[in-house]
Amino acid sequence: MGKSVIVIGGGIVGLCAAYYLQKAGHEVTIIDKSDLSSGASFANAGYITPSHIIPLAAPGMIAKGIKWMFNSSSPFYIKPRFDLDFLKWSWYFHKASTKEKVAKATPVIKDINLLSRDLFESIKASGDLGDFQLDRKGLLMLYKTDKAAEEEMQVAAKAKQLGLEIDFLNKKELKAIEPNINIEAKGAIHYECDGHMTPTEFMPKMLTYLKNVGVIIKSNEEILDIAVSSNKIHELVTTISTYEADEIVLAAGSWSGQLSKKLRIQLPLQAGKGYRINVDRPTGITIPAILLEAKVAVTPMRGFTRFAGTMEFSGINTIIRKERVKAIAKAANDFYPDVEITAMEIENAKSGMRPVSPDGLPYIGRCPDFKNLTIATGHAMMGWSLGPVTGKLVTEIIDGKIPSIDIGLFAPERTF
Repeated sequence: MGKSVIVIGGGIVGLCAAYYLQKAGHEVTIIDKSDLSSGASFANAGYITPSHIIPLAAPGMIAKGIKWMFNSSSPFYIKPRFDLDFLKWSWYFHKASTKEKVAKATPVIKDINLLSRDLFESIKASGDLGDFQLDRKGLLMLYKTDKAAEEEMQVAAKAKQLGLEIDFLNKKELKAIEPNINIEAKGAIHYECDGHMTPTEFMPKMLTYLKNVGVIIKSNEEILDIAVSSNKIHELVTTISTYEADEIVLAAGSWSGQLSKKLRIQLPLQAGKGYRINVDRPTGITIPAILLEAKVAVTPMRGFTRFAGTMEFSGINTIIRKERVKAIAKAANDFYPDVEITAMEIENAKSGMRPVSPDGLPYIGRCPDFKNLTIATGHAMMGWSLGPVTGKLVTEIIDGKIPSIDIGLFAPERTF
């Protein structure tokens, strides 16, 4: 018999959770503080990334972070500030950045991404959402320097050992697969296993589908209080109303940490802000790429090309730092000399905040403190890629089924 389920959060993870929960026969309500038209699920690069096997918390990232901390236009920026939660998170990040932990996480990250890629394809094949972009052209890792090439070669070697499809391209071979755009790069590593989408196309289509099948959408409602008794959440109080449900799913992205505090749950989480620039003119770019030295993502979406990047830890805010946007535009022109991003395109840049756990792995699982709470957040840069699989896992957890993959490393109560 179906349960009543409230999903807190209307991003890609929340919508996918609602999608699978509804199909399993549950009555679903989504509550989100926004109007469901912006944020990380709309401003991301749209990548489906089995290639991203190395979590953010990897050896060397702390040193890079310190080096970049005083450069506000760097790819990885930490705004200097005294914040106890951030200091704790930073310490946990440091503890998680070991070769042993990365080695343990790598095959799990690959498996969950491959399953999510399959689920995206199943959603497309179902016809539920109608037509939407879902391309499998892979992902190019473009490099200008031998140092960047060598670092990525090490990742590629691990990916190849795990069975992922990879090709190594010199400048001539790169030109052969991207003939319509001049690329200033020595070569590329082509992760043929990856795919890409247009988030601003998929999200509205998913919302429309959910409404049509009876999922209740409560937008522009903020959770003010959470009432608990006997280790169970029994009421949510919002700015507009109160709600009760058999099950609660916390999928509120970067705001999940704040909400978990209302329940006195320790859920280390920081907002990692990213920026995107849309270029609505033809660019000639047909294959997604990451500009390795600049850490900028490039995606040919339906009707436009998106340039996205940076990981900025400056708390939860909507401030757009122009120097960071300009750094993305500069990187685009450095690698694609024929692409001149205009002042207006820079002015129209948007941002989104990714929820980042200390070890770069998502939180997916039952909360041990509350028997009707399932947590689904902390996906860092893999939020879009892992949307469907997280929704499916949440549904399996609530239905009491064995999860499709081992989720032990994603336990919300794990220590760092």
